[in-house]
Amino acid sequence: MQNGLIHTKHTKSASVCFLAACFLSVAASFGGGGEKLIGDESDGSRAVPVHLIKLIDEQGQEISPEDDPILPFSTRQTCGLCHNYDVIKTGRHFNLADSNVPSGRSGEGWIFVDAATGTQVPVSYRKWPGTFTPRQVGISDWRFLRLFGRQMTGGGVGELENLEEPQEIIRGFVSGKLEINCLACHNGAAVHDQGQYGLQIERENFRWAAAATCGFAPVSGSAKDMSDDYDYLMPDVPDDPKLVTPGITYRANSFDAKKQVFFDIVRKIPSQRCYFCHSNKIIGKDQPERWAVDEDVHMAAGLNCVDCHRNGLDHNITRGYENNTDNYQGTSIESWSCEGCHVQGRLGAPRFETAHKGLTPMHFEKISCTGCHSGSLPVQQTRMVKTSRAHALGTYNAAKADDALPHIQTPVFTADSSGKIGAHNLIWPAYWAVIQDQKVAPISIELLKQVAGKLFAAESPVGDGRGAIDTEKINEVLGLLSSSAAIEGKPVYISGGMLFAVDGGKLSEEPHPAAQPYRWAIGHNVRPAAQSLGLGGCGDCHSPDAPFLFGKVTLDSPVVSHAGRVVQMSRFQHMDVNSMKVFARLYVFRPLLAFIVLVCSALVGLIILLYGLKCLECVLKLIAHADWWSWFRDT
Repeated sequence: MQNGLIHTKHTKSASVCFLAACFLSVAASFGGGGEKLIGDESDGSRAVPVHLIKLIDEQGQEISPEDDPILPFSTRQTCGLCHNYDVIKTGRHFNLADSNVPSGRSGEGWIFVDAATGTQVPVSYRKWPGTFTPRQVGISDWRFLRLFGRQMTGGGVGELENLEEPQEIIRGFVSGKLEINCLACHNGAAVHDQGQYGLQIERENFRWAAAATCGFAPVSGSAKDMSDDYDYLMPDVPDDPKLVTPGITYRANSFDAKKQVFFDIVRKIPSQRCYFCHSNKIIGKDQPERWAVDEDVHMAAGLNCVDCHRNGLDHNITRGYENNTDNYQGTSIESWSCEGCHVQGRLGAPRFETAHKGLTPMHFEKISCTGCHSGSLPVQQTRMVKTSRAHALGTYNAAKADDALPHIQTPVFTADSSGKIGAHNLIWPAYWAVIQDQKVAPISIELLKQVAGKLFAAESPVGDGRGAIDTEKINEVLGLLSSSAAIEGKPVYISGGMLFAVDGGKLSEEPHPAAQPYRWAIGHNVRPAAQSLGLGGCGDCHSPDAPFLFGKVTLDSPVVSHAGRVVQMSRFQHMDVNSMKVFARLYVFRPLLAFIVLVCSALVGLIILLYGLKCLECVLKLIAHADWWSWFRDT
């Protein structure tokens, strides 16, 4: 097909689609259809409709296997014919950049790492305390997609609506938008390969990414290698023969006689789709192999992730924690929390009261369900854990080294926003920053390297790829930052819970709120009652060496002088360490105290019984001496 015909075809198709959209909009307004499309309303059947449909590209044109060039299908256009894309994109997985959406309880943010400069900092578009927005760290929306799009579901930031740099806007036309990848969750085909998604993100093949995962449309080439004037509708052959233009090839048997394609769409999403972005691996030589680890008790019982994490058309998925009532438009979602099932007895769950006999109410006021049942059991020294979103687990380029950055510790028992103690993952932030008006703000990596890059280039990295930083190096870097006109405010370095600053020509370090660790709750894997914390008795938490209170949390830091530093777990529970130690040591006398109480109670009972018998003796004597028979006869 000639290039002129390509544009003519797309122009006609766009016109037809525009007129069709106008007609449907008018029809919906007269018919009272509102925003719902044909696929958004159920007739009551629990069966999933067969998705044998035509593929539509982002221009709104039907894709034919004879097209040249043949284009990737657009989920907005293809899925959007029957499902309201604009409603779906308001869902929890897609609205992270929407400032009007309640942030909810702190979750796992994205962790930006730059090993050479000793940087690891949690970033999030949501307003979670302890995180920074990508822009605060010097990461644009475009760069955010390049770094973390591998395990995102598209939409939101991927729509490229808020790009500011002219160069990034130009590259957006070359790469296309990263639309919502409906197939990431709803494709039930065994050939679905979500690992391809990250590969296409790395190549900046955003418009091709969703199609590349489906199994019948392999993608080749790289938009990243194309020039700024590259046109995917009229692709020119690159001058360099080593470069390959991004393209897609649909397998010959994908289309039927009507040029329709079958998608194995499932309504109830398989858990393996969730695992791609929500897996974790605890690191340690003492850790068993994967085949020797028990599955989450709910999965072992036959449940799926979506049995608890539910959503409607708006895809505002419930997160399942207590008081998770953000932005659910009055819908009662308490029944999809731990208490919802185990108090109400839904889905055959064991009753809360039966499983917790003997525990005082104070335990449930101070400790969350996940405190005893989620994650791994506490140990004397916290372990390292790798997560999908932090370490790209499941992707083709995942780092398999145990000490790969970022360093996340687990389990840390700390109070959450509700005040209850639960199991958490924890990361110690490390970044170069400035203090201005009593606020700490990170310095962008680009500016940092521009001012002090030569000092970091000379560093020899340690095993995890991170440059070992000593106090002399910190002093030098802060000196260069102070003398730079591009830096506004007092330069500091945050690491290992400490703030480093130069005062009077001398380097000082002190604890600072901005240096405190970022934590997020562990919801899974859930352990049954037979494996819960406390099964070994009260001593699991109240003995003098109980890891729950006195376990050691490593102060992770690239600063050489900080190596080996630890803090006690009780620091994160808002408890007085000395009081807890005294209580723990006295707690060993609890069995003796219980025995004394029982003996005293028995003695008191015997005394009461003795006096009761004496009282009965007096009553009987009174009856024996009274002339009761005469009184009865006269009456």
